[in-house]
Amino acid sequence: MSQSIALIPRPLAISILVLSATLFAGNHIAARFAFDSGAGLLLAVLSRGSMALCLMLVIAFISKASFKIPKKLIKWQLLVGVLIAAQSLCLYSAINKIPVAVALLLVNTWPMMFILASWLMRKRTPNLKTFLMLLVILMGLVLVLDIDASGTTGAMGEDTVLGIILASLAALFLTITMWLTQYHLSSVAGSVRSSYTMAVVVIVTCVMGVFGMLPGGLDVPQTQSGWFGLISLAVLYSIAFSMLFVLAPRLDMASNSPILNCEPVASLLLAYIFLGQYLNVTQLLGGAIVVLGIVAIGFHKEKGTSNP
Repeated sequence: MSQSIALIPRPLAISILVLSATLFAGNHIAARFAFDSGAGLLLAVLSRGSMALCLMLVIAFISKASFKIPKKLIKWQLLVGVLIAAQSLCLYSAINKIPVAVALLLVNTWPMMFILASWLMRKRTPNLKTFLMLLVILMGLVLVLDIDASGTTGAMGEDTVLGIILASLAALFLTITMWLTQYHLSSVAGSVRSSYTMAVVVIVTCVMGVFGMLPGGLDVPQTQSGWFGLISLAVLYSIAFSMLFVLAPRLDMASNSPILNCEPVASLLLAYIFLGQYLNVTQLLGGAIVVLGIVAIGFHKEKGTSNP
């Protein structure tokens, strides 16, 4: 008989998840410092991916996980790696053009996209309560983007529009990744799956850099603060990612994972302190609605269908 894993007391588990969300938010703040001093986008993704890969490999070897995966799953594993590389590039590009908190609020709508996809693909049964929650989140997003009744914003320039599109693409790529992970790669050990994913991210960014597919993508920071930001983004992301992976079995993620959606809130505070970024009252109200709506969906248990 297998021995059950002792769960961490919920107050401590929630504290750990809040800390993880804050570290993830800090990674994006650090990235902005790196980009503002001339660091290339590919260099940032490569730095983060390389350090995360090293930590995942260490965890995999310590746990003596097998790196063999069924041949039929290789294509899905490769696709997940490419999607995470694209998601990282889109997200980092977005936070270089719009406030960090707005970018993260848009990216954190992926659970909403996942639920909609689940309904369309008949993996879950639609229900009115969740549908109403999704409508509330959409209303919150309208407020975050400060869109008036005519569908326009007062001072939305090209960079802002591009930033919104990139952040939305990042959410879409993350949704597809989560879908593939749940419905195609769930049988692969987490440390192995994460190691392969980060390996593909590193390879993709290296290839793009070598062939100059993104001009200036591998440019190094020009200031000391930029180097600090580059190193910090890699360290903060890797620590948060690894901490979640190691402790996940004891954190009761099925019940507590919605707490991670406080990342935009943490980014809002950190962006104000370190970058001087702030949102107006309307955007703050919209952000609160989005976060509360996503958390509510996370805690609301939906009934699935019998589809495989």
